[in-house]
Amino acid sequence: MITQEKPQINWQPIIKQFAAIVGEKNVVQRREELLTYECDGLTSYRQRPAVVVLPRTTEQVAALVKICDLNQITWVARGAGTGLSGGALPIENCVLIVTALMNKILQIDLENQRVVVQPGVINNWVTQAVSGAGFYYAPDPSSQIVCSIGGNVAENSGGVHCLKYGVTTNHVLGLKLVLPDGSIVDTGSFVPEMPGYDLTGLFVGSEGTLGIATEITLRILKTAESICVLLADFTNIEACGATVSDIISAGIIPAGMEIMDNLSINAVEDVVATGCYPRDATAILLVEIDGLEVEVATNKKRIAEICQKNGARSTTTANDPETRLKFWKGRKAAFAAAGHMSPDYYVQDGVIPRTQLPYILREIEALSDKYGYRIANVFHAGDGNLHPLVLYDNSVPGALEKVEELGGDILKLCVKVGGSLSGEHGIGADKKCYMPQMFTETDLETMQWVRKVFNPKDLANPGKIFPTPRTCGEAARAQAEKKFEKVELF
Repeated sequence: MITQEKPQINWQPIIKQFAAIVGEKNVVQRREELLTYECDGLTSYRQRPAVVVLPRTTEQVAALVKICDLNQITWVARGAGTGLSGGALPIENCVLIVTALMNKILQIDLENQRVVVQPGVINNWVTQAVSGAGFYYAPDPSSQIVCSIGGNVAENSGGVHCLKYGVTTNHVLGLKLVLPDGSIVDTGSFVPEMPGYDLTGLFVGSEGTLGIATEITLRILKTAESICVLLADFTNIEACGATVSDIISAGIIPAGMEIMDNLSINAVEDVVATGCYPRDATAILLVEIDGLEVEVATNKKRIAEICQKNGARSTTTANDPETRLKFWKGRKAAFAAAGHMSPDYYVQDGVIPRTQLPYILREIEALSDKYGYRIANVFHAGDGNLHPLVLYDNSVPGALEKVEELGGDILKLCVKVGGSLSGEHGIGADKKCYMPQMFTETDLETMQWVRKVFNPKDLANPGKIFPTPRTCGEAARAQAEKKFEKVELF
């Protein structure tokens, strides 16, 4: 492997050029102000950037990136900073390009069911902008009231309704991109299918390693005629998991299916106090069904029968918007509620085949006993996307390392049963050393070739996604330990 030393950077003239583009108030360089940007939602990894810039237009982003390209300066794109894999983690001596001020909805085209937004637009704003006309935007991460569309595109985010309607990539029609050399290109179209290479699909989920999306064309959906949420509680979490597979096997595709275990149930009730979740339940299953009124009524009855057959103690349904929102309120608050159970928590994001849910839940419980850490399970059960929350105290020496090892064992389990390392949080800095668990050396080399086509100088978000070195010999926390003095050339 060949390495090259990073050149020394004279920041003052660079900062002046940045200020000439975005204005002095949109260039952050004071040490205490930079602390705000030293991590994303994965707070165990921290690195202060050299400077932060906040552009407002595509042209400003392109000009900033060109300066970085000419001066061989690494840069990282950041949206709202809610990512949970360290994807927007700064790199030593890098420029952090923050899209928070690029927050305009540029076009709403209801006739063609599309909306054009800047990357800083908050996920939930899209639905708010079109709900009055009977439309909504389907991908809905739990953080949808704070996470931005640009970050959703970078990580290919999912959410509760992605079982039936798909993740972010299924709802992005086109992109305006600034590539790592500062050039501006358009991919995709206003129509869903285009001939040629699917460059839009390639970019969604690339975690900022191929460029920055500055305009995003989204597909919106018509609100269903009828919507119902069913809540079933169980005394056995494996039976709850088996119910998910049985519902799908019956030919029913709900809009979403979510499971919460007892630890999560009580945490949510302590914080949100919905009054909906039985505190003595081992697990609850939330199922949302939508469609024509007759279809929803039929499927509601069938799902209730399947739940009861699998040992559900009770089933409750909600058809009115207020009660449905109350049912979902606790699930959406699960991550925040975990912070009230423990000084710190570490969340993972693996995917498994639905039929493996009972087995994996037993194995996670065994890992909890082995390592001695409580694990709260809350996940998108319908598409097998697990979100185990490992509770720990970071002030205890060595605790984070043990928790990371536990999280790694869970990811290895997911891959072992035919699953994936990530469903929606991305790989980032957190999971890159586990990529060889899922991909061969040739696979990883091929992905690097793709990256090099768009990012030949490795200036855009270097050190993310791919293992450095390619094995898990180093801890995943390499970035927090400042391992970026050298640029790796593959």
